[in-house]
Parts: sequence; structure tokens; C-alpha cells
Amino acid sequence: MEKPEDLEIFLIATPGLERPLCDEAAQHGFADARAVAGGVTCRGGWPEVWRANLVLRGANKVLVRIGGFPAVHLAQLDKRARKFPWSNVLRADIPVKVEATSRKSRIYHAGAARQRVEKAISETLGAPISSDATLRVTLRIEKDICTFSIDTSGEPLHKRGHKPAVAKAPMRETMAAMFLRECGYDGSEPVLDPMCGSGTFVIEAAEIALGLNPGRSRAFAFEDLVTFDANKWREMRQEEVEDATAFRFWGSDRNAGAIEACLMNADRAGVAEITGFQQRSVSDIKPPEGPAGLVIVNPPYGARIGDEKRLRSLYGSLGKTLMSQFKGWRVGIVTSNASLARSTRLPLLPPGPVVDHGGTKIRLYRTDPLP
Repeated sequence: MEKPEDLEIFLIATPGLERPLCDEAAQHGFADARAVAGGVTCRGGWPEVWRANLVLRGANKVLVRIGGFPAVHLAQLDKRARKFPWSNVLRADIPVKVEATSRKSRIYHAGAARQRVEKAISETLGAPISSDATLRVTLRIEKDICTFSIDTSGEPLHKRGHKPAVAKAPMRETMAAMFLRECGYDGSEPVLDPMCGSGTFVIEAAEIALGLNPGRSRAFAFEDLVTFDANKWREMRQEEVEDATAFRFWGSDRNAGAIEACLMNADRAGVAEITGFQQRSVSDIKPPEGPAGLVIVNPPYGARIGDEKRLRSLYGSLGKTLMSQFKGWRVGIVTSNASLARSTRLPLLPPGPVVDHGGTKIRLYRTDPLP
């Protein structure tokens, strides 16, 4: 078992966005933050685990390693799993789901390994095992070493808890936050999204500017652990919201239903006061009064044959409007298609890393302030 004050914490990232998540974790003071394939490792006690779930915008899940041991066959796994101090972390009255994976190990049957651990937990601790449980224990067997972790988040962290209305092909909040970070956004400038869908970029930008924690509206799996302290958690959740910023955050979309969804989502998120949404086409957008800022957009990519010609015209129109109207503004475009990005004719910088967006490989294309 790890010492309670020095746990190994693993922040799961969207593949391709490990580096900005690492930067975010370091900025928030998480100790020893280091980017690895699939996420970021850091260290800390249980309060740091709660804080990671509450404040990090780019993490998809927060896992905690709770210990492990070597095992070369199922009988050995069974025996050692029964001696494992489950009661230090798990409660006897909370259902648990167990998941197992095995790589390069003599215990190669992950399903049989999972059953042994389930039995060990239910028979030594008394906790019920359920495939529907929100509390998830994972067993990773690699090179005959068994490692146990707990998913402390429960529902994925892009589910902020205050966004009921979702448009078609939504950008996940965790990804949107990391793309904003990659564009150099820190909350001190206006943001405009001319194809805003359900408003994810605009709402994330406004929350960052107000200093609102992304996890403020939801529950987490760690609240069902022995290690949870409700009083400390209550103190941690008390937010000091920044004063309403001097500028606003804007979204537009040609779809009236999308604008309705944006207004509802912004209201639920508590940012309606500093956001504005309008129904208009890309060629009609104009910069708001005030300082230049960031235009960030996730346009359609086109999956069907014949889409690309129509989309070239859309991207071309976007680029033309930005070049003529948005002098001094930076631009970020998220797309799966390099030739579509180029058809904007914007002065694009080298693209960011490939990011996995639900099986579609996308990249962020950025500009410096437009001339």
C-alpha cells in the first residue's frame, strides 16, 4: 500500500493532449507532474486527488494507484488479493466494479484474474460486486506485477454536470479546454467561436475567465471511499469567483437550435452574464468592440464523398472573413483535414499534434495575430 500522503496519481488525457494537461497540472501545483503516453503522472495525498477532479479542465479521469504485488499464477493472485488491505480504501457498503488487463504475464486470462479479485473483495471486505457500480477498481498485470488502481472520478470529467443540451458532433469540454490552452488563452482576452454548436469553447473560455472550477456542479466516485473527508471537501469547493470580466465571450451559429442550446448551457454554467450567442452565417461575423482576442472554431470535417468541395467553400469563406474583419486576432481551427485548413488561406503555423476525437484524428491549426 502506498503511504496515504504520497499516492501515485494518474491523470488520463485525450491521446495527443498529454502535454497541455501536464502544463495545467504543473500550473495548479501538482507535485512531480510528468507527461507520459496516455496521460500525466503526479503525486500527492487524498486531498490532492479530490482537487485534481475539481480543478483540472483537461483530465478525462483521475486514477489513484493503491498498491500491488507480484503474482505468476491465479492461486497466488487469489491468496495475495485476500491479504490486500482493501478496507483502507473501500467501504463494505458501497458496490464495486472490477476491471482487469494483462500484458506479457504468465497470468494471461484477464477475466479469470478479475473474478479472483472480485471474490477477494466480496469475501474479505463484504462489498457487493456489481457491473453497474460507479466505483471502479482496475487490476493491471504487466510482466507478472499486479497493480491496483481506483477510478476516483466516476463519470468522465468532460461531463461537467451543468450542460444539458448537446449539439451534433460535440467537442468534449476537456478537449476544448486544452485547445484553448494550446492557443495561449489564459482568461484575459475575448474569445469568439463562429460555429459554436452547443457553445463548448465559449462556455469553457468564460468559466476560465471567471475562475470557476470545472467540477463544481457534480459528484465524484471518491466521495464513496473510506479516505473521503466531507468537511475538507466542503472547504475545498468554496470558490472565489473573479469579478465579471470587462469583455464578453461570443458564439454564433447558423442553426437556431444550436443557439437555443448555447443560451441554456451558458445559463446553467453561470456564465450567461458574460456570454452572447447569435444566429448568423460565417460570412456575417464581425469582431465585437474592444480588444482583439482569439477566434477558435471546430468546423465540420466532412466524412462523406462529395463533402470536401462544399466544405472548401465554407473554410474559404471563414478565412476570407477573418482576414478582412479580424485584424490583430489570433485564430485556432480544429479539423481532421489539412487541405481544408489550408483552404482558409490563413497564415497558419505548423499544426499541433494529432489528437484522437472519438476515432477521428484531428489537429489544431493556429495563427499569430492576423495582419
